Amino acid sequence: MTARSLFLLPLLLAAPVALAAPASGDLALVQAHLRAVESMTADFSQTDRNGKTLTGVLTLKKPGKIRFQYQKGVPILIVGDGKSLWFLDYSVGQKQRWPIGNSPLGVLLDPGKDATRFAKVVPSFDPRILSVEAADSKHPEYGRITLVFARNEGAPGGLMMQGWVALDAQNNRTTVRLSNQVFNRPVGEQMFRFNEPRPNSHRN
Repeated sequence: MTARSLFLLPLLLAAPVALAAPASGDLALVQAHLRAVESMTADFSQTDRNGKTLTGVLTLKKPGKIRFQYQKGVPILIVGDGKSLWFLDYSVGQKQRWPIGNSPLGVLLDPGKDATRFAKVVPSFDPRILSVEAADSKHPEYGRITLVFARNEGAPGGLMMQGWVALDAQNNRTTVRLSNQVFNRPVGEQMFRFNEPRPNSHRN
């Protein structure tokens, strides 16, 4: 699994979902859900195009913070610290940085961003499921993502995010499934700090 395919998960997570312009119908439900979520933790299972699966824990806190903590033995960490999104590879002692405001991730963490031109509802045979697809024609390098929600009256805005399917610019597919979602519980700032990666170092 390449660093690029790992990075696509948080980068594309939010492409369709926070709508600054007036929305209606199911898109309005998605908007209401995102605005109602101040923090979230969830277990995730990530499967790449070769069928390799990694697991871990996702932590999100507005404004601008997110963390993908992979399972023990995977020397990768992805952290958004409120200003930048960091991809950290402790096995080779390297890190990469992307400004959050310049990526679709900013839409998830800043509901004021306008993504209406990216989003469309995908028809579903199951009325309990709501799928939203997004792609930015001006930035094909972002790829394409389909977010999947289940209608759930007990969840914020009446929706529970179930996961997403991301296609990168090379049409490589990554599927993420979420479970054990917990919303709007206190999340400490230490979750969005990290050790500097160095050769033979350990992730934080």
